[in-house]
Amino acid sequence: MSDKSPALVRPDEGRVLHAFGQEVTILLDGEHTNGRLTAWINVNPPGDGPPPHSHSIEDETFYVLDGRAAFLMDGEWREVGPGGSAFMPHGSIHTFKNVGDKPLRMLIMTVPSGFEKFFCRCDQEFAKPGGPDMSRVLQISEEHGIHFQS
Repeated sequence: MSDKSPALVRPDEGRVLHAFGQEVTILLDGEHTNGRLTAWINVNPPGDGPPPHSHSIEDETFYVLDGRAAFLMDGEWREVGPGGSAFMPHGSIHTFKNVGDKPLRMLIMTVPSGFEKFFCRCDQEFAKPGGPDMSRVLQISEEHGIHFQS
């Protein structure tokens, strides 16, 4: 793909992945954006969210479409509803959770791209009969510069 090629993905063309209890629909990936960013719709059931973690590579931006999200930022939880957003620079320890009573839908973007490769590998691990090998999931995470906090 040329460095200046535009990209268009229609609503039904996103790649749907599942891992960590989340549904992720990849809209734009590194192939579409020449490695500049990844954008996806993230859906979490009530009470759900990833464990605290940091990214050594990507900055991450969140935009709440539906539901209520709480974000762990600088050691404090802060809530936001539809239309609210949050930014987590690489290296910052952060997480989010659905604090509402309906699914939380967010548009999430990471810069640069690459998160889609991590989540695709996790999707394959979570789809295995008997569930994922969590030690393998942690290894995949480390390989992609995502570090879960204990």
